[in-house]
Amino acid sequence: GRVLAKEALIGAITEDTAPDPAYIDALGRLIADDTLDPAFRAFALALPSEADLAQALFDAGRTPDPAAIHGARETLARTIAEAHQTTFTTLYDTMACPGPYRPDAKDAGRRALRLKALAHLSLLDQGAAAATLFDAADNMTESLGALGLLIRAGAGDAQVQAFQARWAHDPNTMDKWFAIQIAQAAPEKAVGMARALTAHPGFNWKTPNRFRAVLGALAGNFAGFHDASGAGYDFFADWLVKLDPVNPQTAARMATVFETCKMFDGDRQSLIRDALTRLARSPSRDMEEITSRILAG
Repeated sequence: GRVLAKEALIGAITEDTAPDPAYIDALGRLIADDTLDPAFRAFALALPSEADLAQALFDAGRTPDPAAIHGARETLARTIAEAHQTTFTTLYDTMACPGPYRPDAKDAGRRALRLKALAHLSLLDQGAAAATLFDAADNMTESLGALGLLIRAGAGDAQVQAFQARWAHDPNTMDKWFAIQIAQAAPEKAVGMARALTAHPGFNWKTPNRFRAVLGALAGNFAGFHDASGAGYDFFADWLVKLDPVNPQTAARMATVFETCKMFDGDRQSLIRDALTRLARSPSRDMEEITSRILAG
């Protein structure tokens, strides 16, 4: 299923082809098959990441366009949602786990499939069902999953605040709270969201997990980070310059996000090299080694 999804997406990006109806139909039969494990069906619904698609295009001798990749992926997800809305509604209802929360594999698979179904429904209802789940959820997994889908739908401001109020005592969960707001933001909003969250009182940039939650989420928002303006590169480099004197190992590891520089068009390559040149002036040997290797590559 994932191989067919990648082929469909590559075709949509390079040849402007519509998703193969045979693939859409086969996926529908798979997810509706109750004899299959829910975790497997959830896995089958996962589309290739934008970074994976960019690499596949580059390997095929094409220059990836992050915005085009994002658009094709969103279109395929919506096509699947529209084709199988009834199945997704059924899955969302039947995969609810009765009784108290259990962290076992069986319930985890059911929750995963339920959230995948909800993700597709949220493309059609602007997050209405996700808002209902957020209010009813009795566990962090579903609460966070619903929150991410609301953010993706361009909604969820009240739920963002409610989640923070509920989980402010748990640093690990708050790392997820910081990250999901950037990861699920629309590409054009990703840098602005990251900037806002670095001004949040809870953003202790000297704490590695919190720093990685925010800056790592920005790098993971592929189309947002690689926006043609270069704003993502500049913002990312600004923070690595700040971190390097305090935690050079973490800063250098995160700078490796620029290793894909040669994958992109000339304008983006130039912008990335500008960011790397700034980073190369940082005082640590760790950063010098990473930046000089990328710049020389």
